[in-house]
Amino acid sequence: MSYTIKDVAKHANVSIATVSRVLNGQSGFSKATEEKVLNAIKELGYQPNAFARSLISKKSNTVGILFPEVSSQFSSKILRGVEEAAHHLGSSVIVCNTASHGQRTMKYLQLLSEKRVDGILFVSEVITEEYYNTLESMQIPVVLISTESYQYPLPFVKVDDKHAAFTATDYLVKMGHSKIGMLSGDKEDIIAGQPRIDGYKQALALKGLDITDKNIIHSQGFSFNDGFTGLPRVLEQSPDLTAVFAASDALALGAISSAYKLGVKIPDDLSIIGYDNLPIAEMAIPPLTTVAQPLEEMGMVAAEMLFTMMEQGKRVESRIMPHSVVERESVKEIKFT
Repeated sequence: MSYTIKDVAKHANVSIATVSRVLNGQSGFSKATEEKVLNAIKELGYQPNAFARSLISKKSNTVGILFPEVSSQFSSKILRGVEEAAHHLGSSVIVCNTASHGQRTMKYLQLLSEKRVDGILFVSEVITEEYYNTLESMQIPVVLISTESYQYPLPFVKVDDKHAAFTATDYLVKMGHSKIGMLSGDKEDIIAGQPRIDGYKQALALKGLDITDKNIIHSQGFSFNDGFTGLPRVLEQSPDLTAVFAASDALALGAISSAYKLGVKIPDDLSIIGYDNLPIAEMAIPPLTTVAQPLEEMGMVAAEMLFTMMEQGKRVESRIMPHSVVERESVKEIKFT
């Protein structure tokens, strides 16, 4: 038999309102009354309806997270951090895969609104006016992960992409390389595209090294295939390169695979450094030297920020997370005699 909140109230000889206050951690009852209600719940085996509880408390105890590609290692590491924090704070997570498609993103935002989620985490995409207006209409907290908006006042958690790209390129310079190319993502991407190009150029400029467009290959994205097709192009344009900075680990792994096809030995003939430090980076042959983003920690911090906003009803400060170079075997040191 399925019992209702009314049955619990009758069994404990209290009002339905009192049972509701106990279930939702509110005040207005004695310790003895609380024990009576909890005993009645236990004896009846009552399972409160989540939707009914959300109507009473105006909280669903769920948050939504939108990814451009939910199956990627990048997304899975962020999600692990988010779910760890959400579980610890007594909430569940609804995961949405937008495929970087505007219409699909809007459909998911509508779904999350209908589900009455308490907050939203928005990962690795540019916030458009349409997205922002919809988020504003929902009147719930929003935190961005691995992206930011210059136009709209939304808190974010990310690394400094320009600085991290500078660090990667500077590492190659410190390893003795002066002829350094770059495999870039979309240069029109103001979040992860152009800032990483700017960081690469700034590192070269600081050391007085040549900056030329023929050393940079701009791709449509940051995928394995983009790296696979990009490496032959940059080597054709600049055959004297000794090192390449790839703006993602997927680009770097595509480049390593392409180098194998071309008979180019990594790192003896060409050094490659990636960006992200995904789990697959250490599985590559050779293991990939890369700039690490603390993705799992970013997810955890963003979720904690979101819950703080949900509880306190005010905006929190954005967070720039630290990055670091993880040295493996894909970069060779050039020693001058």
